[in-house]
Amino acid sequence: MIAQIPFWQRKRLADMTQPEWESLCDGCGKCCLQKLEDEDTGEVYHTDLVCRYMDLDTCGCTVYEQRLKKVPGCTVLTADTVLSYHWLPYTCAYRTLAEGRPLPDWHPLRSGDPDTVHQARVSVRGNVVSEDSVPEEDWEEHIIHWIL
Repeated sequence: MIAQIPFWQRKRLADMTQPEWESLCDGCGKCCLQKLEDEDTGEVYHTDLVCRYMDLDTCGCTVYEQRLKKVPGCTVLTADTVLSYHWLPYTCAYRTLAEGRPLPDWHPLRSGDPDTVHQARVSVRGNVVSEDSVPEEDWEEHIIHWIL
């Protein structure tokens, strides 16, 4: 019976509805980490600094509907572009499904609980500070390696 198979197991990313696509986000907040790119090598480094609009407790965006106007560089993932963002963490559901891997047990779509991403310690909760708290010239001091 096709209706009993979860949509993320029976649909390609490109075939998902907008609500289905949005529900893939596990709320980890890792995509909202500020990143620095080495101009010579193109290598991307994550920092422990998050967008000023992230709620540090829920790891959600406080201006989600207006984020592209307020943060011009905010990433917009699509089925066509998800794999081109090589900096997406291994745990990202979009990357996970695009690479043909199953969603982990802690993912809210599997657990039915949006807090399991935090309980599993997959989210950035408790490990980040707002970008507003650190002058941009000091961001290099905040490079992290625990994101992968």
